[in-house]
Amino acid sequence: MNEKLLKIGQKLVCTGKLEISEYEELIDNRDDEITEFLKCEAVKKRQEVYSNTVFIRGLIEISNICKNDCLYCGIRCSNKECDRYRLTKEEILSCCDEGYSLGFRTFVMQGGEDLHFTDDLLVDIIGEIKKKYPDCAVTLSLGERSYESYKKLYDAGADRYLLRHETADEEHYKKLHPQKMSYKTRMECLKNLKEIGFQTGCGFMVGSPYQTTKTLAKDLKFIEEFSPEMCGIGPFIPHKATDFRDFPSGDVDLTCYLLSIIRLIKPTILLPATTALGTAEQGGREKGILCGANVIMPNLSPQSVRKKYELYNNKLISGNESAQEIESLKNSMKNIGYEIVTDRGDIKEN
Repeated sequence: MNEKLLKIGQKLVCTGKLEISEYEELIDNRDDEITEFLKCEAVKKRQEVYSNTVFIRGLIEISNICKNDCLYCGIRCSNKECDRYRLTKEEILSCCDEGYSLGFRTFVMQGGEDLHFTDDLLVDIIGEIKKKYPDCAVTLSLGERSYESYKKLYDAGADRYLLRHETADEEHYKKLHPQKMSYKTRMECLKNLKEIGFQTGCGFMVGSPYQTTKTLAKDLKFIEEFSPEMCGIGPFIPHKATDFRDFPSGDVDLTCYLLSIIRLIKPTILLPATTALGTAEQGGREKGILCGANVIMPNLSPQSVRKKYELYNNKLISGNESAQEIESLKNSMKNIGYEIVTDRGDIKEN
């Protein structure tokens, strides 16, 4: 094995910290040996903290209406082909009812930045869920909002908030987003979420247009320094109605390699094997679990809207991606030595 790479890998295992140049070295010189070394060490770390358990979250995609025009996203506001929808409060609560009966103890409300979902409406919905299911966690992934808005949602009972940072490089951020969106605002939102007390999640796409080894290394350094409770990464997959329709998809193996590195940066982190991994490669989600991930988010949204929430081409919406196929999902995890548990799945403290 490359001695220099091994030394860097061992430093990461022991300290959970590297210089940006060392993260670059690991990415640029990735080979089978260092991949296997980091994967084994990452699995050891996750076994120490979480044993062989996998947490499930019920994903409810509440709206594909969005005021933003992110260059990579299929539900961007300028996409006239997008068949728009938004769920009612009653539909959202019905998804939770079904999810609870299937064994889900975390509900993730995800959607575009839809102005219909005011603080008052969301506070009402969160309150209803927590009242009916006090043993469940509520996770939100509804984009950028004000400090005051986040605080109201937290006070209403929301436990976690996912807001992908997308990239920790400001110039790269500008290449992925319209001019009116700001890297500083995104970082401010993440800081506010942590300060308020949310279990906070960030994340990025692997292989996004104009990404470099340096920007990826900066993403890893950001995760190290920000220390989120959750981190969602998946390969970039283009959407036919975006500026990036002709760009290649991100690399599944590199994504899995980065999952191992993130597990070593923060052994207690909640790390999903994302839908994008399963979409990019058959068995991709299982591969992610085997590289250090410990969360899966099957879809609880009504069948009638699942295809409409298309952030990228050919997004998986059926099979093990569907919450209703939970037994099949349990079997696929069992086949690789892991067990899905009925649990809120909170982060374990060191």
